[in-house]
Amino acid sequence: MNAPSPKVPPASRRPRSLGCFLACILTGCAVGPNFVRPNPDLPAKWSPHALAGAGVRAGKLRAAHEPPVEWWRSFKDPTLTSLIERSAVANLDVREGVLRIEEARAERAVASAGFWPSLGANAEFTRQRLSINTPNGAIFGLGSAIPELPRGIFVNPFDQYQLGLTASWELDLFGRVRRQVEAADATTLAAIEDERDVLISLESDVGETYLDLRGAQLKRSIVVESLRTQRDVLALTRQRWRAGQTTDLDVENASSEVSTTAAQLPLLDREITQDINELSELMDREPGALRAELITARAVPPVPPLVPIGLPSDLARRRPDIRRAEANLHAATARIGVAVAGLFPELTLTAAGGYQSEGLAKLIGAASRFASIGPTLELPVFDAGAHATVRLSDVQAKEAGIDYARTVLGALHDVENVLAAYGADQDRRVALTAAAGSSRIALELARDRYETGITSFLEVLDAERTLEQNQLSLADATTTVSTDLVALYKALGGGWQAGSADR
Repeated sequence: MNAPSPKVPPASRRPRSLGCFLACILTGCAVGPNFVRPNPDLPAKWSPHALAGAGVRAGKLRAAHEPPVEWWRSFKDPTLTSLIERSAVANLDVREGVLRIEEARAERAVASAGFWPSLGANAEFTRQRLSINTPNGAIFGLGSAIPELPRGIFVNPFDQYQLGLTASWELDLFGRVRRQVEAADATTLAAIEDERDVLISLESDVGETYLDLRGAQLKRSIVVESLRTQRDVLALTRQRWRAGQTTDLDVENASSEVSTTAAQLPLLDREITQDINELSELMDREPGALRAELITARAVPPVPPLVPIGLPSDLARRRPDIRRAEANLHAATARIGVAVAGLFPELTLTAAGGYQSEGLAKLIGAASRFASIGPTLELPVFDAGAHATVRLSDVQAKEAGIDYARTVLGALHDVENVLAAYGADQDRRVALTAAAGSSRIALELARDRYETGITSFLEVLDAERTLEQNQLSLADATTTVSTDLVALYKALGGGWQAGSADR
């Protein structure tokens, strides 16, 4: 995938004739390259292998339909929906992202101020004494040398009062201000997309943590059930030992198995507590604030039977990170124009006026008025730094183009990898479901054979361990499939809509 790169005119390309210069003055041209929205080379559809692997089980994919914006509702879990919606309002990272948007908009207002003239008012009092040993100061010594001059016409030292207004306006002849505003607009859009990206990551984190919590609660219920079964087997073994039908070795093995299984409960309780605390932190709440709401075990939300995923060509429109990279490329392209404009003349209109007098009594009067007005044209003759700035802006725009291409390519890989994981984990869940069913039957057969004395107690222990392990693996697989779907929605850019940055 080739990185888009704006075309930059050579730094030496500048008006070489008076006609070109006058045309720029009259039309107000904007130098530098105009931004052209990149058109990434995206495949027409997802790879057949990824679609086939992920679409043969529950949660069949539908590439022809757009993924839902509020993807969490497809799990049909009111608690999950409530957590995500509340976190989107309360999360500190999202709130900080909104402030960064306001910051970018303020910077845009600063840039657009260059379109307008600046006005100022001043009031001044000075008392000065000039040296009479200078040409100007010598005039003040004529009062004693020329008797015909009225006394007091030259006073040294003297006072001066002034009230005045000043105005200046730099004409945007070559689009320096326009390019600055264009770059600021693109930077604001990048901040908006960054906030949306943060929002998508937050929603994904809440979803994955919630699913992990339900998965941990499911595994805890499996361990509790296994512990109940193993304690029944321990009681049976003790009865057989008292009746002389088995040895104390079987009793100790059964007791050890109970203790080993019980040791898993503290680890699962820790995982449950950590998940609840993480959800509390994502919602800007204190640790344990959601415990009463979430401590009761619930089933892991299953994936929906149909999962719309859209087409690869829609990624550039849906994923905020791609949209942000495009906005950054736009801003970098506009900054080239800002740098190129520094190589061209600047025309500034200035005006000043007011009152000046040696005394307050005569300050406001027709004779005290002063004024000046006129244009100032500044022609850059040699400025090595300005030319280097153009080259720097050109390189930065090329870097932004590479970043855009890398972001698009990374998005494609994200989706394809999640699709592969989604299909593989569904296949694994199907196999583990069959394995868990067979293990349960095997345990019942082993207990019957042990009670009738046909087999040893080791066969019962092996059957218990296998059933517990398969059930725990199935719980992990069930959680992973649902988590894969959350990751898929995140990779597709779901979870935001127009206007989300204005909350």
